[in-house]
Amino acid sequence: MLIIVKKNNNMEALTNQPLLPKKSGFKKFMRIFVIIFLLICGLLFWWKYYYTYSDGYRSGLLQKLSHKGNLMKTYEGELVMSSISSTNNVALASEKFYFSIANDSIAKSLMNLEGKRVRLHYEQKNGKLPWRGESEYIINGFSIEDTKTP
Repeated sequence: MLIIVKKNNNMEALTNQPLLPKKSGFKKFMRIFVIIFLLICGLLFWWKYYYTYSDGYRSGLLQKLSHKGNLMKTYEGELVMSSISSTNNVALASEKFYFSIANDSIAKSLMNLEGKRVRLHYEQKNGKLPWRGESEYIINGFSIEDTKTP
């Protein structure tokens, strides 16, 4: 049985069940807002720390490679890149390339090549993570350069 009563120009239906209060759209809005906020934060985190900004090769003399860190040990290295060398293959103008290595097997292989000319493949990230190293440049491959000059 349904009885309709007119009260202050509003129609209300009288039934045996009490009327439920009108649901507010604020809770739905907050849920959607939180979900979108978390998605944007996740996307920004991925872009900052995992997106590869650039990649390429650097060649030079592997000057230093060390395993260092207080809580998280990482492999850090220096590559001396020479643009001008003398007739005795001595670098006259050089620049240092600082890098990190995330892969243990690559780092252990490079440790045996200190003092030799190598060609490193790197990926540059937008940011640094403590477990990946102190540099934005992460080495993911290498080859030994031929030291013979024609």
